[in-house]
Amino acid sequence: MWEQRITEVWERQDELSEEDFRVAVDDAVRDAPEAVAAFERAAAFDSTGHPDRAVPLYREALDLGLPGERRRRAVIQMASSLRNLGQPEIAVELLATEQDAGSDHLDGAVRAFLALALADVGREREAVSVALTALAPTLPRYQRSLGNYAKALVD
Repeated sequence: MWEQRITEVWERQDELSEEDFRVAVDDAVRDAPEAVAAFERAAAFDSTGHPDRAVPLYREALDLGLPGERRRRAVIQMASSLRNLGQPEIAVELLATEQDAGSDHLDGAVRAFLALALADVGREREAVSVALTALAPTLPRYQRSLGNYAKALVD
């Protein structure tokens, strides 16, 4: 099954050359749904230092209706790639929208990448607030205080 094949390819990424890795990803998703295949190919380009080639594939995957967790990962990864390509404003828009779209175990990742993009567009206080808000729930104590301080940074 394609799910098992793609998992195995990602596990072997460090053993393969960049080109062999991308070929292996292509092969692994040959019978996956089209949106999933586009996402995995995008992620392969992204992880081998080609965000310019990844972004169009992320967009394609999202346009094709990429489902579930992969959809959220595609937004995060595309926003990060756009930021790296000098388009942090678009990254902020994507991640701010994603932050409001629901909650799951990727919330911290959404906020972390949003904080980076906010810093890149000169909104440093907001970036710190977003980062601290993401960090607060992970602390053994001081969650409430840190959350309040984070909010005060932008009020």
